[in-house]
Amino acid sequence: MVTQSQNLFYQCEQDQTQCEQDHINMMVTFGGHLIPPRRHHTRHHHQKTHTIYNIHPEPHIISITQFKPNNHMLLFRSAIIIINHIKPQQIRNTKFVMTTVSEAVGFSAPRLVAKKVLAKSQSEGDGAVVRRSIGRPELKSLDPFLMLDEFSVSPPAGFPDHPHRGFETVTYMLEGAVTHQDFAGHKGTIRAGDVQWMTAGRGIVHSEMPAGPGAQKGLQLWVNLSAKDKMVEPNYQELLSEDIKTAEKDGVKVKIIAGESMGVKSPVYTRTPTMFLDFTLSPGAQMHQPIPESWNSFVYVLEGEGVFGSIGSSPISAHHVLVLSHGDGLSVWNNGSKPLRFVLIGGRPLTSQWSSMGLS
Repeated sequence: MVTQSQNLFYQCEQDQTQCEQDHINMMVTFGGHLIPPRRHHTRHHHQKTHTIYNIHPEPHIISITQFKPNNHMLLFRSAIIIINHIKPQQIRNTKFVMTTVSEAVGFSAPRLVAKKVLAKSQSEGDGAVVRRSIGRPELKSLDPFLMLDEFSVSPPAGFPDHPHRGFETVTYMLEGAVTHQDFAGHKGTIRAGDVQWMTAGRGIVHSEMPAGPGAQKGLQLWVNLSAKDKMVEPNYQELLSEDIKTAEKDGVKVKIIAGESMGVKSPVYTRTPTMFLDFTLSPGAQMHQPIPESWNSFVYVLEGEGVFGSIGSSPISAHHVLVLSHGDGLSVWNNGSKPLRFVLIGGRPLTSQWSSMGLS
């Protein structure tokens, strides 16, 4: 049932003449099917069916989520109501109840924000600047993840020759490009939107240097390998931006770097089972992403601000990493006026200790 709710009160902003009308005409769309205008009902709980009304910031628009329990799951449908006529008193005397839509989309255990850490700028490499979120004192690791950097590097700074062993590095370019070269002669350029999934395995020495003028920006994630994989031969999986699968629905766009979203799967092979999803939510959009219950997961906010896990929680802005509690899915809402962009990353832990969640 409803485990978290908030009573909200609003006042009509319509023209006084229209507000004196004694009814509300509304157009309601359920799943693309138009339902004729009908009289407004504030909310009802009969027959164990619950209807939630949420007035949007724009005048005269209400969204509805209707749900009911069914064998420990919650069935739901949503609608947008366009109000033509309404009495001010009708709004003032009505309680509009908001609740976590996670419960309405079938998540038996919605993931919430268990820990929030601001990624502060620090120097790294040769003159480069990174915002390190995982791998800093406040969050030393999050099994199976060892590090996450949001980097910005401009010539002549960069990351000259350095070694890796026993884990994988995932480089995802956001702006510009970097040139990669290793001791075995493998060389290439990772451009905006491209991904390089490098398995260091038994060991590799490589460099990563800016490929052009100005700031080159991206993310680099380190994924630990199990004992049986730590000594495999070094390997690369390289995806151009146009080859990365995407999906889009209801104002939500996702690039599926690893794992699956909206029924679309990435071709990337992950030795340590991993999901890496790049979401962009338009203003007013919301998303609900399943996550394997046994996996650890986190969010890193790139742009804008959003509400994560519980619709009653405070918005969280860019450059924060959010460690998520265990559960079967994450819900996110963009209640702001600008797009929200974040990556959702999860992986099957290599150890079973609770401390591997990074909460200790």
